[in-house]
Amino acid sequence: MVSDYTTPAEADVSSPLLPSSPSPTKQADLRGGTLTVHPDGEHYSYAYGPTGLAGLRSNTYALRCAVFASLGGLTFGYDQGVIANVLVMEDFVTPAVLELGCLFGALGAGLITDKVSRRTSIASACGAYSFRARRHRFVRSLAADFMLSPLYMAEISPPEVRGSLLAMEQFSIVLGCVVGFWTGFFTRNVAGSLSWRIPLALQLIPGILLGLGSFALPHSPRLLVLQGQKEAALASLAALRLRPLSEARTDPLIQIELMEMEAEAIMLQRSSPICEGPPLRKEALAWARLFDNRYIDRTLVGVMVMFFQQWTGINALIYYGPLLMRSLGLHGNTVNLLVAGGINIVQFLAVFPAILYIDKWGRKPLLRAGSVAMTAFHLSIALLVFEFGNEWGSHSIAAWIAVACVYLFTAAYGLSFGPIGWVLPNEVFPLSMRGKGAAVSTASNWLNNFMVGLMTPPLMENSPALTFGVFGSACFFAYLWATYIVPETANVSLEMIDEVFRSPASRGDMLMKKQVERDLGLYDLMRGISNNNDET
Repeated sequence: MVSDYTTPAEADVSSPLLPSSPSPTKQADLRGGTLTVHPDGEHYSYAYGPTGLAGLRSNTYALRCAVFASLGGLTFGYDQGVIANVLVMEDFVTPAVLELGCLFGALGAGLITDKVSRRTSIASACGAYSFRARRHRFVRSLAADFMLSPLYMAEISPPEVRGSLLAMEQFSIVLGCVVGFWTGFFTRNVAGSLSWRIPLALQLIPGILLGLGSFALPHSPRLLVLQGQKEAALASLAALRLRPLSEARTDPLIQIELMEMEAEAIMLQRSSPICEGPPLRKEALAWARLFDNRYIDRTLVGVMVMFFQQWTGINALIYYGPLLMRSLGLHGNTVNLLVAGGINIVQFLAVFPAILYIDKWGRKPLLRAGSVAMTAFHLSIALLVFEFGNEWGSHSIAAWIAVACVYLFTAAYGLSFGPIGWVLPNEVFPLSMRGKGAAVSTASNWLNNFMVGLMTPPLMENSPALTFGVFGSACFFAYLWATYIVPETANVSLEMIDEVFRSPASRGDMLMKKQVERDLGLYDLMRGISNNNDET
């Protein structure tokens, strides 16, 4: 459920947690950043700078860290791009069931990421991936950095550009799709198994780079606070926000963000159940918390955004693009591959506006607009295929209109469910459950990836029009879900995400958290900043 502060009629994407009030809010300018305080003194929002491109320019270190961490997505996307080519090679056969290995790998990552640091988890996943890469796709189950990278990126990002930095994961995925597709395209005529072994072996390169370079990344300050290392957290946060450590100790925005982390850590210690018994039972109970009354709404947001990300049909277009193009009347492997390769290029170009405007426009508007557009294009293709599918030769214009709809669908996906599918699961969970929540969400991605991959070929053989109709129906339900269920999380710090959810089970926790924040002096600090700003 969406909270009172994020209803479509009232929400301001720049400050979604500030309720409407007849009294003016107070705003303080702080070294390029802003703090906006509601008259009640307890609702507020802050930003270290602007959103979009200007915000990325003012957070260059966090941007570089996010770009490097997103190399895991590059490997993931590269593999997807290659598969579109190798599926039409005579010497290669791969069953969709191998996607299930990735599902178990995602869940395995959730077991380790909270026990060690995020960057150590990424390095371990990359090491296992590189060591066993000769086993090809099942080893992707070990490459858990596909889940861990966006989790890490969320925890190092300032609120005003968190969406943009998390969208870098999708940027890397589609960049990998483009490179992988065209690498496979140019090696498809190499004799024997080298035609697919060469492009598949090349995906080792970004995995090795990320594994070796991850130790140079700063630690997640939020995980450090949870582990009781406040000084180390301050040092990491200061580096990420481009403040000298001496200045960070008195910087108002740094202190507010750090106090938020401390408040959440205290809340987690107070609210986490004390579990007696063997470690296996404790671990099972920790996972079960994702589905209790306090967190089920968040878990469903993470699981369902990945469900709809796959059932839009995007990976069916990537994996089986040549087969789909054949159903639209285009013949010859080269023509089919070239047209399908254009899908990856369109998706790559579409992600740029998402990176620049996802924090300005918000998650919900992009999801809703993308769902409407994807529904319209899928249903248009279904009608064209149904009407002209048996006689494309005499209706070439209709065939190319269908191809244009495929490209337009891809652009709509690249602006909406593509990047936001990696944003929401890494925002909505509290710190102690973020690793497991992201793992379950990513497992949903792989499970539905498997189901789409399994069902698309027989659906295409039976009825191409029905195939596009199924995907169009899923996009319509995605619109309803995005409109009535998804909260707006843009420009909200991770520690304040609790306030965009509303359930009877969580209201007591919210009141307790307010008291913890008062005890830490957070509201006194904000009022002091606001009053000093008024005096000057």
